[in-house]
Amino acid sequence: MTTAIFDETHHERLADLCVRFKLPTVGRELAGRLCRAGYDAALAIVLEVLEMEAADRSERRVERLLRASALPPGKTLATLHEDRFPRPLLAKVRELAKGGFLERGGNVLCFGLPGVGKSHVAAALGHELVRRGHSVLYAPTYMVVQDLLAAKRDLTLPRALRRYDAFELVVLDDLGYVQQSTDEAEVLFTLLAERYERRSVMVTSNLVFSEWGRIFKNPMTTAAAVDRLVHHATILEFAPMKTFRAPPPGGAPIADVPVPTAPLRDDNYPAGDDNYPAPPAISSEPTQPLTSAGKTPRPNLTKTSPNPSP
Repeated sequence: MTTAIFDETHHERLADLCVRFKLPTVGRELAGRLCRAGYDAALAIVLEVLEMEAADRSERRVERLLRASALPPGKTLATLHEDRFPRPLLAKVRELAKGGFLERGGNVLCFGLPGVGKSHVAAALGHELVRRGHSVLYAPTYMVVQDLLAAKRDLTLPRALRRYDAFELVVLDDLGYVQQSTDEAEVLFTLLAERYERRSVMVTSNLVFSEWGRIFKNPMTTAAAVDRLVHHATILEFAPMKTFRAPPPGGAPIADVPVPTAPLRDDNYPAGDDNYPAPPAISSEPTQPLTSAGKTPRPNLTKTSPNPSP
Protein backbone atom coordinates (compact mmCIF):
# COMPACT_ATOMS: atom_id res chain seq x y z
CA MET A 1 0.00 0.00 0.00
CA THR A 2 1.24 3.47 -0.81
CA THR A 3 0.47 6.84 0.71
CA ALA A 4 -0.46 10.09 -0.95
CA ILE A 5 3.06 11.38 -0.26
CA PHE A 6 4.96 8.27 -1.34
CA ASP A 7 3.13 7.09 -4.44
CA GLU A 8 3.81 4.36 -6.97
CA THR A 9 6.24 6.54 -8.92
CA HIS A 10 8.38 6.94 -5.81
CA HIS A 11 8.29 3.18 -5.21
CA GLU A 12 9.58 2.59 -8.74
CA ARG A 13 12.30 5.19 -8.34
CA LEU A 14 13.46 3.62 -5.06
CA ALA A 15 13.58 0.18 -6.69
CA ASP A 16 15.51 1.54 -9.71
CA LEU A 17 18.10 3.20 -7.48
CA CYS A 18 18.62 0.02 -5.50
CA VAL A 19 19.17 -1.93 -8.71
CA ARG A 20 21.66 0.72 -9.89
CA PHE A 21 23.55 0.33 -6.62
CA LYS A 22 23.56 -3.46 -7.13
CA LEU A 23 21.04 -4.04 -4.34
CA PRO A 24 18.25 -5.85 -6.21
CA THR A 25 16.88 -7.66 -3.14
CA VAL A 26 16.71 -4.39 -1.19
CA GLY A 27 14.86 -2.76 -4.06
CA ARG A 28 12.41 -5.63 -4.27
CA GLU A 29 11.71 -6.03 -0.53
CA LEU A 30 12.33 -2.75 1.29
CA ALA A 31 9.24 -0.72 0.37
CA GLY A 32 6.78 -3.58 0.93
CA ARG A 33 8.24 -4.61 4.27
CA LEU A 34 8.32 -1.06 5.65
CA CYS A 35 4.73 -0.48 4.58
CA ARG A 36 3.53 -3.73 6.19
CA ALA A 37 5.37 -2.82 9.39
CA GLY A 38 3.71 0.59 9.51
CA TYR A 39 6.81 2.57 8.64
CA ASP A 40 5.70 3.75 5.22
CA ALA A 41 6.38 7.37 6.22
CA ALA A 42 10.08 6.49 6.41
CA LEU A 43 10.18 5.60 2.72
CA ALA A 44 10.42 9.25 1.72
CA ILE A 45 13.54 9.64 3.85
CA VAL A 46 15.05 6.45 2.43
CA LEU A 47 14.44 7.69 -1.13
CA GLU A 48 15.95 11.09 -0.29
CA VAL A 49 19.13 9.45 1.00
CA LEU A 50 19.37 7.20 -2.06
CA GLU A 51 18.97 10.23 -4.35
CA MET A 52 21.85 11.91 -2.49
CA GLU A 53 23.98 8.81 -3.03
CA ALA A 54 23.10 8.74 -6.74
CA ALA A 55 24.05 12.41 -7.17
CA ASP A 56 27.33 11.91 -5.30
CA ARG A 57 28.25 8.86 -7.37
CA SER A 58 27.46 10.71 -10.59
CA GLU A 59 29.66 13.62 -9.58
CA ARG A 60 32.57 11.35 -8.66
CA ARG A 61 32.20 9.45 -11.94
CA VAL A 62 32.35 12.67 -13.97
CA GLU A 63 35.49 13.71 -12.09
CA ARG A 64 37.15 10.36 -12.86
CA LEU A 65 36.13 10.51 -16.52
CA LEU A 66 37.47 14.05 -16.82
CA ARG A 67 40.85 13.07 -15.37
CA ALA A 68 41.09 10.10 -17.73
CA SER A 69 40.03 12.11 -20.79
CA ALA A 70 43.11 14.41 -20.95
CA LEU A 71 40.78 17.12 -22.30
CA PRO A 72 42.32 20.61 -22.35
CA PRO A 73 40.81 22.65 -19.50
CA GLY A 74 38.80 25.69 -20.43
CA LYS A 75 37.93 24.49 -23.95
CA THR A 76 34.22 24.09 -23.26
CA LEU A 77 30.95 25.09 -24.89
CA ALA A 78 30.67 27.91 -22.35
CA THR A 79 33.90 29.49 -23.61
CA LEU A 80 33.04 29.04 -27.28
CA HIS A 81 32.44 32.34 -29.09
CA GLU A 82 29.26 31.22 -30.81
CA ASP A 83 28.88 34.47 -32.72
CA ARG A 84 31.92 33.48 -34.80
CA PHE A 85 30.41 30.22 -36.01
CA PRO A 86 27.74 29.66 -38.67
CA ARG A 87 24.36 28.73 -37.24
CA PRO A 88 24.09 25.40 -39.13
CA LEU A 89 27.42 24.32 -37.64
CA LEU A 90 26.33 25.33 -34.12
CA ALA A 91 23.10 23.38 -34.56
CA LYS A 92 25.10 20.25 -35.39
CA VAL A 93 27.39 20.84 -32.40
CA ARG A 94 24.43 21.11 -30.00
CA GLU A 95 22.93 17.92 -31.37
CA LEU A 96 26.24 16.07 -31.08
CA ALA A 97 26.59 17.25 -27.48
CA LYS A 98 23.58 15.10 -26.58
CA GLY A 99 25.69 12.00 -27.27
CA GLY A 100 23.24 10.06 -29.41
CA PHE A 101 25.88 9.35 -32.07
CA LEU A 102 27.91 7.36 -29.51
CA GLU A 103 25.18 4.76 -29.22
CA ARG A 104 25.41 4.13 -32.97
CA GLY A 105 29.19 4.16 -33.17
CA GLY A 106 29.01 7.29 -35.32
CA ASN A 107 31.99 9.54 -36.07
CA VAL A 108 32.53 13.29 -36.16
CA LEU A 109 34.87 14.85 -38.72
CA CYS A 110 35.99 18.47 -38.27
CA PHE A 111 37.57 20.05 -41.36
CA GLY A 112 38.98 23.53 -41.82
CA LEU A 113 42.09 25.66 -42.09
CA PRO A 114 44.36 26.20 -39.07
CA GLY A 115 43.06 28.55 -36.41
CA VAL A 116 39.33 28.38 -37.12
CA GLY A 117 38.29 26.62 -33.90
CA LYS A 118 38.24 22.93 -34.84
CA SER A 119 40.17 21.76 -31.77
CA HIS A 120 38.13 23.98 -29.45
CA VAL A 121 34.87 22.56 -30.75
CA ALA A 122 36.19 18.98 -30.49
CA ALA A 123 37.36 19.56 -26.91
CA ALA A 124 34.10 21.31 -25.99
CA LEU A 125 32.09 18.35 -27.27
CA GLY A 126 34.36 16.05 -25.27
CA HIS A 127 33.74 18.04 -22.08
CA GLU A 128 29.99 17.98 -22.61
CA LEU A 129 29.95 14.23 -23.27
CA VAL A 130 32.03 13.59 -20.13
CA ARG A 131 29.57 15.72 -18.15
CA ARG A 132 26.84 13.39 -19.40
CA GLY A 133 28.77 10.36 -18.17
CA HIS A 134 30.50 9.17 -21.37
CA SER A 135 34.14 8.07 -21.50
CA VAL A 136 36.29 10.21 -23.81
CA LEU A 137 40.00 10.30 -24.67
CA TYR A 138 41.48 13.42 -26.27
CA ALA A 139 44.99 13.26 -27.74
CA PRO A 140 47.05 14.63 -30.63
CA THR A 141 47.06 12.08 -33.43
CA TYR A 142 50.84 11.77 -33.46
CA MET A 143 50.84 10.66 -29.80
CA VAL A 144 48.29 7.93 -30.44
CA VAL A 145 50.24 6.77 -33.50
CA GLN A 146 53.51 6.64 -31.57
CA ASP A 147 51.87 4.65 -28.77
CA LEU A 148 50.41 2.12 -31.20
CA LEU A 149 53.69 1.89 -33.07
CA ALA A 150 55.54 1.11 -29.84
CA ALA A 151 52.91 -1.52 -28.98
CA LYS A 152 53.33 -3.14 -32.39
CA ARG A 153 57.09 -3.21 -31.91
CA ASP A 154 56.62 -4.88 -28.51
CA LEU A 155 54.05 -7.35 -29.93
CA THR A 156 51.31 -5.91 -27.67
CA LEU A 157 49.21 -4.10 -30.29
CA PRO A 158 45.99 -6.08 -29.56
CA ARG A 159 46.26 -5.14 -25.90
CA ALA A 160 46.79 -1.46 -26.76
CA LEU A 161 43.76 -1.48 -29.04
CA ARG A 162 41.65 -2.95 -26.23
CA ARG A 163 42.72 -0.12 -23.95
CA TYR A 164 41.59 2.44 -26.50
CA ASP A 165 38.39 0.46 -26.98
CA ALA A 166 37.48 1.17 -23.35
CA PHE A 167 36.66 4.75 -24.42
CA GLU A 168 33.35 5.45 -26.10
CA LEU A 169 34.96 8.30 -28.03
CA VAL A 170 38.57 8.87 -29.09
CA VAL A 171 39.33 12.40 -30.30
CA LEU A 172 42.25 12.47 -32.75
CA ASP A 173 43.38 16.08 -32.96
CA ASP A 174 45.34 17.38 -35.96
CA LEU A 175 45.18 14.32 -38.21
CA GLY A 176 47.63 14.87 -41.04
CA TYR A 177 49.63 17.53 -39.20
CA VAL A 178 52.72 15.31 -39.42
CA GLN A 179 53.69 13.17 -42.39
CA GLN A 180 53.19 9.51 -41.50
CA SER A 181 55.58 6.71 -42.32
CA THR A 182 54.16 3.50 -43.78
CA ASP A 183 54.26 1.76 -40.39
CA GLU A 184 52.60 4.70 -38.67
CA ALA A 185 49.85 4.83 -41.28
CA GLU A 186 49.29 1.10 -40.81
CA VAL A 187 48.69 1.27 -37.05
CA LEU A 188 46.46 4.34 -37.48
CA PHE A 189 44.33 2.50 -40.02
CA THR A 190 44.19 -0.50 -37.68
CA LEU A 191 42.77 1.70 -34.90
CA LEU A 192 40.11 3.15 -37.21
CA ALA A 193 39.18 -0.27 -38.56
CA GLU A 194 38.89 -1.77 -35.06
CA ARG A 195 36.52 0.96 -33.90
CA TYR A 196 34.39 0.93 -37.07
CA GLU A 197 30.65 0.81 -36.24
CA ARG A 198 31.39 -0.10 -32.61
CA ARG A 199 33.12 2.87 -31.02
CA SER A 200 33.20 6.50 -32.12
CA VAL A 201 36.08 8.59 -33.44
CA MET A 202 36.26 12.38 -33.68
CA VAL A 203 38.89 13.80 -36.03
CA THR A 204 40.14 17.33 -36.64
CA SER A 205 42.11 17.90 -39.83
CA ASN A 206 43.11 20.66 -42.23
CA LEU A 207 43.43 18.17 -45.10
CA VAL A 208 40.61 17.51 -47.53
CA PHE A 209 39.94 13.89 -48.38
CA SER A 210 41.78 14.15 -51.69
CA GLU A 211 44.97 14.86 -49.72
CA TRP A 212 44.65 11.96 -47.30
CA GLY A 213 47.01 9.93 -49.46
CA ARG A 214 49.73 11.90 -47.64
CA ILE A 215 48.55 10.22 -44.42
CA PHE A 216 47.91 6.62 -45.47
CA LYS A 217 50.34 6.42 -48.42
CA ASN A 218 48.55 3.63 -50.25
CA PRO A 219 45.49 4.60 -52.36
CA MET A 220 43.57 1.47 -51.32
CA THR A 221 44.27 2.09 -47.64
CA THR A 222 43.31 5.74 -48.02
CA ALA A 223 39.98 4.85 -49.63
CA ALA A 224 39.26 2.23 -46.95
CA ALA A 225 40.10 4.65 -44.12
CA VAL A 226 37.92 7.41 -45.57
CA ASP A 227 35.06 4.95 -46.10
CA ARG A 228 35.15 3.79 -42.48
CA LEU A 229 35.29 7.31 -41.12
CA VAL A 230 32.62 8.83 -43.35
CA HIS A 231 30.09 6.02 -42.90
CA HIS A 232 27.60 7.15 -40.20
CA ALA A 233 29.56 10.39 -39.75
CA THR A 234 28.63 13.98 -39.05
CA ILE A 235 30.91 16.41 -40.87
CA LEU A 236 31.59 19.85 -39.43
CA GLU A 237 33.04 22.21 -42.04
CA PHE A 238 34.81 25.32 -40.76
CA ALA A 239 35.80 26.61 -44.22
CA PRO A 240 33.80 29.88 -44.27
CA MET A 241 35.33 31.11 -41.01
CA LYS A 242 38.14 33.50 -40.12
CA THR A 243 41.13 32.54 -38.01
CA PHE A 244 40.88 32.97 -34.23
CA ARG A 245 44.63 33.11 -33.67
CA ALA A 246 45.65 36.06 -31.54
CA PRO A 247 48.34 38.40 -32.92
CA PRO A 248 51.78 38.06 -31.35
CA PRO A 249 52.58 40.54 -28.53
CA GLY A 250 53.63 43.83 -30.08
CA GLY A 251 53.18 42.44 -33.56
CA ALA A 252 50.82 43.24 -36.36
CA PRO A 253 47.43 41.50 -36.39
CA ILE A 254 47.35 38.26 -38.29
CA ALA A 255 45.46 38.57 -41.56
CA ASP A 256 42.23 36.70 -41.99
CA VAL A 257 42.69 33.27 -43.49
CA PRO A 258 41.18 33.29 -46.99
CA VAL A 259 38.27 31.00 -47.62
CA PRO A 260 39.24 28.20 -50.01
CA THR A 261 37.21 27.97 -53.16
CA ALA A 262 37.36 24.14 -53.26
CA PRO A 263 34.91 22.25 -51.06
CA LEU A 264 36.29 20.34 -48.10
CA ARG A 265 34.46 17.22 -49.19
CA ASP A 266 35.25 15.19 -52.25
CA ASP A 267 32.38 14.01 -54.40
CA ASN A 268 33.86 10.53 -54.34
CA TYR A 269 33.31 10.39 -50.56
CA PRO A 270 29.80 11.58 -49.63
CA ALA A 271 29.22 13.13 -46.22
CA GLY A 272 27.18 10.25 -44.83
CA ASP A 273 24.11 10.46 -42.58
CA ASP A 274 24.04 13.21 -39.94
CA ASN A 275 21.28 11.37 -38.11
CA TYR A 276 23.15 9.27 -37.77
CA PRO A 277 39.62 2.51 -19.65
CA ALA A 278 42.82 1.89 -18.43
CA PRO A 279 44.07 4.00 -21.33
CA PRO A 280 47.32 3.30 -23.11
CA ALA A 281 50.63 4.39 -21.68
CA ILE A 282 52.65 6.32 -24.23
CA SER A 283 56.14 4.99 -24.08
CA SER A 284 58.01 6.70 -26.90
CA GLU A 285 58.45 10.23 -28.16
CA PRO A 286 57.35 11.36 -31.65
CA THR A 287 59.93 11.54 -34.35
CA GLN A 288 59.03 15.21 -34.91
CA PRO A 289 58.13 16.90 -31.60
CA LEU A 290 55.35 19.39 -32.07
CA THR A 291 55.02 20.85 -28.60
CA SER A 292 55.03 24.62 -28.49
CA ALA A 293 53.49 27.43 -26.52
CA GLY A 294 49.73 27.27 -26.66
CA LYS A 295 49.62 23.57 -27.56
CA THR A 296 47.70 21.16 -25.39
CA PRO A 297 50.08 19.62 -22.80
CA ARG A 298 50.90 15.97 -23.24
CA PRO A 299 48.22 14.03 -21.36
CA ASN A 300 49.16 11.64 -18.58
CA LEU A 301 47.60 8.40 -19.76
CA THR A 302 49.36 5.96 -17.44
CA LYS A 303 47.35 3.76 -15.09
CA THR A 304 44.13 5.70 -15.46
CA SER A 305 40.74 4.21 -16.12
CA PRO A 306 37.66 6.00 -17.44
CA ASN A 307 35.38 3.45 -15.84
CA PRO A 308 36.72 2.47 -12.40
CA SER A 309 34.41 0.98 -9.80
CA PRO A 310 32.37 3.60 -7.93
